[in-house]
Amino acid sequence: MHDIEPYYAWRDYYTAETDIHSPFYGKEYSEFHFSNKIYNFFIHPQWDEFGSATLYLKLLYVDYEEGFCIIELIGEWNDALYNDIMFFKREIIDHLQARQIYRFILITENVLNFHSGEDDYYQEWLEDITDNNGWIVFLGVQNHVREEMDKIQLYNISFYGPRWDAIRWRSYEPIEIYEKINEYVERPMLLPEEE
Repeated sequence: MHDIEPYYAWRDYYTAETDIHSPFYGKEYSEFHFSNKIYNFFIHPQWDEFGSATLYLKLLYVDYEEGFCIIELIGEWNDALYNDIMFFKREIIDHLQARQIYRFILITENVLNFHSGEDDYYQEWLEDITDNNGWIVFLGVQNHVREEMDKIQLYNISFYGPRWDAIRWRSYEPIEIYEKINEYVERPMLLPEEE
């Protein structure tokens, strides 16, 4: 796992450590010192911790004018044991919402497992963004992770599924993928077909 880096092609557009509004403002990264682990496996030092024992993230892009962000995640999303959604909501989402970010694109290709717990924080997140025309979109969800998300009916508060996963997000600039996803949220019939 130590060689899986966060997506870096958008660093010319945005870096969280230089954004004074980011929860990671001023952070210095090492390319060589590995300290964070998911269980017994070191992860690349470019990933950011936010309080979870098994889930890390990278704030890939934030646009304060359009009110959206793109976050990439790695690890195990475990609400049952570690209440990861609480840490994610309190430490990251609340911080961004305080700066009028209400549209969230979550890249979850490297989320290896999802274990649900209570859905209170998900409901709170939805309530916080609904009045502001907000939404939550998951891209790149693995099949077994999607099955676990379905068990708590996460599709009632967010958008995800095979057709969302067919979006080739890396081929776009951040504003382009946002505009495309926003269009799909408003008109889901335009979503690409599964491959």
